[in-house]
Formats: sequence, structure tokens, C-alpha cells
Amino acid sequence: MQALLVFLAIAALSLLASSPALDPGRFPALARLAAGGFLFLLFGVVLGPSAAGVLSAEDVQLMRPVMALGLGTAGVILGLNLEPRLLRLLPRPVYAAALAHSGTAFLFVAVPLVVPLMLTSRPSVVAAVGAASLLGAAASLSSGHFAVLAYRGGRMDRARGLGVALLTMLDDALGLAVLAVALVLGAGSNAGEGLGLVCLAMLLGVLCGALLAFLTRAMKDPAELTTVTLGMVALVGGAAAYLRVSALLAGVACGATLALVGGRTVERVARALGRVERPVFLVVVFLVGSGLYTRDWAAWALVPGFVGLRFLGKVLGGRLAQRLARGVLELPPRVGYALIAQGGLALCLVAEYEFLVPGTLARRVLDVVVVGAVVNELLAGPAFRQVLSPPPPREPPESAGVGVAT
Repeated sequence: MQALLVFLAIAALSLLASSPALDPGRFPALARLAAGGFLFLLFGVVLGPSAAGVLSAEDVQLMRPVMALGLGTAGVILGLNLEPRLLRLLPRPVYAAALAHSGTAFLFVAVPLVVPLMLTSRPSVVAAVGAASLLGAAASLSSGHFAVLAYRGGRMDRARGLGVALLTMLDDALGLAVLAVALVLGAGSNAGEGLGLVCLAMLLGVLCGALLAFLTRAMKDPAELTTVTLGMVALVGGAAAYLRVSALLAGVACGATLALVGGRTVERVARALGRVERPVFLVVVFLVGSGLYTRDWAAWALVPGFVGLRFLGKVLGGRLAQRLARGVLELPPRVGYALIAQGGLALCLVAEYEFLVPGTLARRVLDVVVVGAVVNELLAGPAFRQVLSPPPPREPPESAGVGVAT
């Protein structure tokens, strides 16, 4: 019954998102939230146990397998985007620029928020560092959809729009790496057990990716290929949920393995998954929103710091990235303002962390990132206009007067 309610809610909000009532000219904020899927996030918050209570805490717990399937699918899609040939062709300044802008935001958020997390939750030092690292990882991620829409609409040069999209794609690697480290520190009773669980998730993904490449190599029928692909993706998420390891990391390993050994099959598998990418994302963000605990006042107190420090880190990191990539990657002026949108992967990171490292601290991290992601999506539109507007012309320096002897 609750699963049916979830899908009915998604269908209703899909109609609302395509309605003329959400004309961007009349309701720009709602239109941006609907386009990014965050309207589904808010709907999950409203129906969740800490708001209207339509979904109880037990219902949200019972939907964990669905969440694992969604995270596994998202991971496979991310892994498929890691094209080995493209990554090998990228020059080192591009990697340096991506690390500079995402690393700056990570440090700006993770380092200052360790102390507030320790004061409000009183965890161990290791747990506080892991939680602050997750907040930094979520802050380091960006979405390039504003840049993509801008160059498709002719408002931005195509090379600059693709440059922003490339930076945001490389951001994902830092976020996933920090998630792996945080799970090593917190998923097991000690760091050795946590490392074993992360390695088990990666091994599961590699085996499923190799098996998927073997099964689909000789397939010609698109329907058969789609069925096998979706079945294998469901196996990744389901097996990870059963073993209580990261479905997201297992999915990334599966997709990356397929991209490495799949050959020509990779493109067809990516097309098959592209048909379900949007519905799966909406299910995930709905479930993430339903898990939000709105009465945690310590989390609400951390949100302004998270949003403000991330904004500052993105702006300064964008300037640094522009200097490092000069002459190699075409980026728009004030590129940091194009990186304010946070994207859905940040929600996946904290949802996975809260699932595998249960407790008050993990839930607080989830609350901060969920609320911060919505605020950042609202800030991203006005911030991106700073990228599109031309910089003010510099006034020429006044020339010193020259006296003429008469």
C-alpha cells in the first residue's frame, strides 16, 4: 500500500511539474525545483513521519530495499559515465582544476563544522570527523544542468557550457571517495571491518559488471538487452542491501567495469538505463525527503553555516580552477557561480551514509544536506545570472598630465 502511495505521489507531481501553472516566468522558484526533482523531495518531507505522518517511520524503514535499488541504479549510471578513453585524454590541469574547486568547498565546510557537530551530538572524534567529511563531500558536489541548459538555449558558448559540465562530472569522484572513507570509519565496529565492507561492495560491483558485459555482448534484441540490464542492476542493489554494504559504491564499480570491458555494448546499456534514470531519481529523492526529521533544531542551526561556507568555497574554488585550467579548458567568467546547484548525488551520499551508519549523527547530516540542497537550488538561479551577465568594463587608468613648455 505504501509503495503504491509513493508511485501515485510521483505521478501526481509529474503532472504538476508539466502544468502551465509552473511557468518559469510566473513561478521561477517552483519551476526550478520541479525541473531539478526537488519538488518531489519536498513532497516526501510533507508526507514523512515528522510532518503530516502519512508515511510512518516503519513505512520508511520498509522502503529501504527500494532505496537500495535506486542507489544501485544511480551508481551504475555514474560508473558508465566514467569513460576510460575520455579520462585518459584529459590533461592534468583539468584534474587539478576540478580538484581545486571541489576540494576548496570540501575544506570550507568540513573543517569548520567538526566542532559544532561534536558540541551538538557529542560523538567520538572519529565519528565527528566522518560526519563532517560527509558534509564536505556533499558541499563539494555540483550540478551542471544550468550550464547545459544555457548553451542549449544559445545563452552560453558551447565550449564553456561543456567545460562546466566536465568539472561537475569530475566532482563526483571526490564525493564517492569521501563516502568510502566515511564508511570505512563508521560502517563497522572498527576501521578494519569497515574497510572490508567497502571492499566487499566494490568486489560485488566488479563481478556484476563483468557478468553483465558477458551476458549482453552478443545480444541484438533491444528488449532482451533492456531486460537483462535492469535485472542485473536490480541484482546489484538487492545483493548490496542483503549484505548491508554500499549499493551506491557497488553500482559505481559495476558501471565502471562495464565501461572498461563492455566494448560496443556500453552505449546500448546506457540507453536502456537512460529510460529509467528520471523515474528512479524521483523515487530516491522522495524517499530521502520522507526520512527528514524536521524537529532537529541542531540540524537547522547548522544549515546556514553549511550553505554559506559552501557558497564561499564554490566562488573561491571557481576562481582557482579558472587559473589552473587557463589555456586548457574553456570556462566562463565567474565560474564559481555556475557551480552553486548541488545536484542529486549529494542526497544519495547522505542517504547511503544514514542507512549504513545509523544514529543521531548520521540523521543530522542527512537533515542538513537535504535542507541545504533545496536552498542551494533556489540560490543557483540568481547566482547563474552572474555568469551570463558580462563583467563591468574596467575604466582606463588616468594618464599623468604632461606639461608643454612654451
